Amino acid sequence: MSPIAVLDIGTTKTCALVGEVTEAGTWRILGNGVVPSRGLRKGMVTDVKEAAVAIAGAVQQAERVSGVPIEAAYVGIAGAHIQATNSRGIAAIHSRGVTQEDIDRALESAQALAVPLNREILHVIPRGFILDGQDGIKDPRGMVGFRLEVEAHVVTGASASIQNVTRAVEAAGIRVIDLILEPLAASEAVLTTAEREMGVVLVDLGGGTTDIAILTEGSISHTVILPTGGIHITNDLAVGLRTPFEVAEEIKLKYGHVDPDQVFDVDLIDVAAFGEEGRRLITRRQIAEIIHPRAAEICQLILTEIQRAGYDRLLPAGVVLCGGTAELPGLKWLARQILDMPVRVGVPRDLEGFADRVSSAAFAASIGLLQWGWQHQQNDTPPKRRRKAGALSGLMGWVRGAILPG
Repeated sequence: MSPIAVLDIGTTKTCALVGEVTEAGTWRILGNGVVPSRGLRKGMVTDVKEAAVAIAGAVQQAERVSGVPIEAAYVGIAGAHIQATNSRGIAAIHSRGVTQEDIDRALESAQALAVPLNREILHVIPRGFILDGQDGIKDPRGMVGFRLEVEAHVVTGASASIQNVTRAVEAAGIRVIDLILEPLAASEAVLTTAEREMGVVLVDLGGGTTDIAILTEGSISHTVILPTGGIHITNDLAVGLRTPFEVAEEIKLKYGHVDPDQVFDVDLIDVAAFGEEGRRLITRRQIAEIIHPRAAEICQLILTEIQRAGYDRLLPAGVVLCGGTAELPGLKWLARQILDMPVRVGVPRDLEGFADRVSSAAFAASIGLLQWGWQHQQNDTPPKRRRKAGALSGLMGWVRGAILPG
C-alpha cells in the first residue's frame, strides 16, 4: 500500500505527516513537518492565505524528510462550530442476508436530519445495529433478517468553516481526500479496546480548543469542541507577568506547573517584561499560581460536559488526555482531583521510523489521522469531499511566492 499523508491544522501548530503500515501492522513514520500555525483562531481558519502558507511549509518539510511527494492528504478539522447528535436509521432487507448496501441505506436514513443550509455533515458513524429487534449487533453483514436499524453518531460543521479549511489546503497545492474530526482521529491513536468497551472520555487539549469524545461499548457516543485551550493559559501568563506572549509561551513550556504546592520558591526565573522594567525575577510558584485557575477551569468544563451528556460516574475507564497541553506538569493530577476518575496521558503506540519526532501526546491526532486514512483505504469507502483546486490557482501562486525564496 502506498504511503499516506495527513495534515493536522491546529491553532498553534500545523503538522504534515507521511507514514505507511508495516507487515507487522505497526506504523512506519517516513517523515513529518511542523511549523507554527498562521491564520487560525480557536481551531478555525481566519485567513486562508496565511493558513495556506503554514500548510505549504509543513508539507515541504515532510516531503524533504520522507522523499515522498504529497499531492493529497487526509485533513483534521476541529473548532467550536462542530456539533454532533445521535440518530436512528431504518432499512428493509431484500436479500437473504444483510449486505453492505443494506447498511449504507440504513446509514443514509440516519443522516436524513433537518440540517440547516449553512451546515454540512462530516461523519455518520454507526454505533450499533438492531436486526428484527435484536440489539447489540456490531456488524450485521451476512445475518438473516427483514428490518435493519442503525444507531448512528452524526457530526456536522459550519459550511463556511469547512470550506475555509478546504480552500487553505488546496491553496497550498494539496487535494483534500477527506476531512476527519480531530478527537475521533486522536481516539484511534491513544485508546485501547478495553477502554472503548468499558467507557472512556478522550480529551484532546489543543492550543485553541479542547476536543472531547465519549466512547462507550466500543463506539462513539458524544463529541463536543470547547473553545478554550493552552493559548488561554499562555494569555494568563502574559497578563499576570506583564510579558510578551512569545515569552509567556516559552515560560509555560520550560517552567510551567499546574500545582503551586509542588514547586519551590527558591527556583528563580529571569523574565523579560514590558516597559521600563526590562527584566525581573519571578518564582516558579508564581507561574503555577497563574496557571492553576485556568487549568482548573478547563477541567471543570470537561466535567460539566460529561454531566450534560449524562455519563457522570458511568465511565469506568476514566479520562485519557492528549494534545500538547496534556503534557503540562501536574495537569493529570489536577484532572484526577476535579473529575474524580482515573486519568492518564495517552501517547501514540506501535510506531517506528521517525517515531521519536511524533511519540508524544501532542501528535495523537496526527497519528490518528494516519490510522483513519488507512482504514478508509482498506474499506475502499468513497471520500466525501473531493474539491478541485483550479479556482484557487491565483492564491496558490501567492502561497508559493510566500514560502519559496524568489
